[in-house]
Amino acid sequence: MQLVRNMGISAMLLGLFAISGTGIVAYTYEKTKLRIAENERATIVNSLHALIEPREHDNDLYADLILVKDEKLLGTPEPVNVYRARMQNKPVAAIINSVAPDGYSGDIYLLVAIRYDGTLAGVRVVKHHETPGLGDSIDIERSNWILSFNGKSLSNPVEKDWRVKRDGGPFDQMTGATITPRAVVKAIKNTLGYYAANKDRLFNTPSVKAKE
Repeated sequence: MQLVRNMGISAMLLGLFAISGTGIVAYTYEKTKLRIAENERATIVNSLHALIEPREHDNDLYADLILVKDEKLLGTPEPVNVYRARMQNKPVAAIINSVAPDGYSGDIYLLVAIRYDGTLAGVRVVKHHETPGLGDSIDIERSNWILSFNGKSLSNPVEKDWRVKRDGGPFDQMTGATITPRAVVKAIKNTLGYYAANKDRLFNTPSVKAKE
């Protein structure tokens, strides 16, 4: 009988430890999940504000989000994010997560900020695998090359001239790395084309919930 009683007590204690342990793990996960989500949101908002400053809009860029698809012009068959900037409910700019699919070492992920009038507020490369010391000059932390697109549009230069200098266009290429800038120039031009063809829909479509 004593043995049975001891076994029952041990089983009960193990059960209590299991329950309390599960509760601690669940609590820690929820707290960590919230912190990670907050950090990811802050990172995205900071990236957006590098292109459209806080003084230029009065809405929540992170929340004013839609998903769109256009493999030909946006570089991927997957839906991409479009963040909208507004001032007093009037459109200011759209920031599109497009892709340059033909980089030297694979996909190059971009944030392309286009003002309502179709001019570029700015562009940033957010992810790439280009060769260090050559193709990585597309990164703002490596060079100012990406800033050369500020203020450009499909009419400045005209659409047919959206090429690197080696191909007869006005945009510089990196020494020893033409494929990378060529891919970025093409992707930005295509994103501008997508914006021009879908401008009204981009600002009139209801927002979706940002991914957690």
